[in-house]
Amino acid sequence: MTELPDRVAGDARTSDFGWNLLTDLTDIGNRMAGSAGERRGAERVVEAFEAAGLRNAGLDEFEIPGWWRGESSLSVSGPVERHHEHSHEVIALPGTPSGEATAPLVDVGDGTDEEFAAAGDALEGAVAMASSRTPDSHDRWIHRMEKYVAAAERGAVGFVFRNHIEGALPPTGEIGYHNRPGPIPAVGVSKEVGDRLSRLAKGAGTEGDGDSADDERPTVSLDVDCRNEPTTSVNAVAEVGPDTDEAVYLTAHVDAHDVSDGANDNGAGSALVAEVGRLLATVEDDLDTRVRLVTFGSEEIGLWGAYHAAETTPREEIACVVNLDGACSSRNLRVGTNGFDGMRSVFESVTDAFDAPLATGETISPHGDQWAFVQEGIPAVMVSTTSDQSGRGWGHTHADTLDKLDSRDLGEVATLVAASVYRFATGDIEATHRSRESIRDAIDEGYVEELKTGGRWPYEE
Repeated sequence: MTELPDRVAGDARTSDFGWNLLTDLTDIGNRMAGSAGERRGAERVVEAFEAAGLRNAGLDEFEIPGWWRGESSLSVSGPVERHHEHSHEVIALPGTPSGEATAPLVDVGDGTDEEFAAAGDALEGAVAMASSRTPDSHDRWIHRMEKYVAAAERGAVGFVFRNHIEGALPPTGEIGYHNRPGPIPAVGVSKEVGDRLSRLAKGAGTEGDGDSADDERPTVSLDVDCRNEPTTSVNAVAEVGPDTDEAVYLTAHVDAHDVSDGANDNGAGSALVAEVGRLLATVEDDLDTRVRLVTFGSEEIGLWGAYHAAETTPREEIACVVNLDGACSSRNLRVGTNGFDGMRSVFESVTDAFDAPLATGETISPHGDQWAFVQEGIPAVMVSTTSDQSGRGWGHTHADTLDKLDSRDLGEVATLVAASVYRFATGDIEATHRSRESIRDAIDEGYVEELKTGGRWPYEE
């Protein structure tokens, strides 16, 4: 195996280049897909590409179905009367339609298949509520889109997505995808609001009286205001290495939800792409294969930047894709391999060489920019970091801010990613393309249903 030179690994651990870029991205504020802030973020990445000595740095513009958040509220009537309208309590989920819904509340817990089945006919004409948590016993992460789809398919007229992390922060996240807007209004609520709703849905009685009231189920009223209108987004691109037809892709997404600074999701990923590009530029003469660096726009509302890149690039020109998303919550690397064992082995050998921990997952996941390539059989992995929390932790909330991250973690991840991409680009590529059919047949049934309902199923029946 070709090893990254020690001087480059040392540079990665002492440089402030990536951290400075990350700081600038979070200071922009709102980088929602299609917004002026997203474009400013992409422009700042291009500046970093140019400062790193990368070539062909610039912006690639494309059209998207934009979404703009308005005001939303949730009211409860029944044993307890409450009205929530503040953004730390309730927010619309991107891709939701505007609209109102008033109906009994049905709590489906963590939103597993078993819990939806147990709810049965009660979901017809109800407002369904599911937690953002995936139970430890589950063999894969359950995305909010899957829970939303399950609720709508079973006749729910509204959807409430409640955070499982305390701190009065409602989670956001796309639920409409390409089939937007989604069929029913949807909001996210804080853990504190969600816990109260869950207790009331179980017939716990009024607050403070300790009485049971099984026949007094709460009624929930949702009022969602938003806009779904076409607009444009941009990818920031650059290259390093020889001018070969085939390229190793190193990617992330620069957009972030409008409620936060998007520090870990995914300013850190964008900063890492530029930092790894800078490191590779110092050993450019060693590379046998071109490395294309891309920070995608519009990941958070349907992977539009990744789809644009995949659809405008001949399949045979992409050797493999290393996609970074949420990769600075710690220095403990996790690689979602999507079944591409050759790519996993490279990361295993790199982390072994650095005596660094590595967690891997084999499930083919349609969430993250790598999916636009995986669905075509192009070897692509999702690289993130692990933490003690289930789900996103602070991600997709107001609290995804720079103070949650550590520059030392960024430096460690940059070292490991640079060493891995260096191996992919120096003749040690162990990534074999697969057929679209083999990918299709290996997708989990729950994801199949979600993709079909969300208008993202890419295979003919």
